Amino acid sequence: MSGFNDFAIARALHVLAVLLWIGGVAFVTWVLLPACRALAEPQAQLDLFERLEQRFAAIARWSVLLAGASGLWLTWRLDAWARFADPLSWWWMHGMVAVWTIFALMLFVLEPFVLHRVFEARARRDPLGAMATIQRLHTVLLGVSLVVLVGAVAGSHGGVFFG
Repeated sequence: MSGFNDFAIARALHVLAVLLWIGGVAFVTWVLLPACRALAEPQAQLDLFERLEQRFAAIARWSVLLAGASGLWLTWRLDAWARFADPLSWWWMHGMVAVWTIFALMLFVLEPFVLHRVFEARARRDPLGAMATIQRLHTVLLGVSLVVLVGAVAGSHGGVFFG
């Protein structure tokens, strides 16, 4: 039996964090938002989305923190810093950092301090428009995340799409 393998543990935690985080975004985008928007009453749409999305936000915050910490550990452990000097071959490394940064800013800064207030004001004026905007934003973020995810899995196993 081999000893403690910090690399294997960090990689497993990284995959787990990304699975919970991006999988949750996929659920919100493809299941929760359409289900909310199917309700007849606009205020009921907003209320259900807010109530359920709040529960996921805590999971997303922990997952994003764990993904960031484990990703940093893996980069340090592999001494992979030079990959950032070659953005074409290692585009997915830059992509992971960019996606992580966007979600970290959204979850820890923009949503609690800016977007929640903006969303409430917009929802009072145009609840259906607010829900449509939220769904579009989630769709774009999920799409970018999935492209980077596929690139990262392929790239970390020797495959490249260009570069």
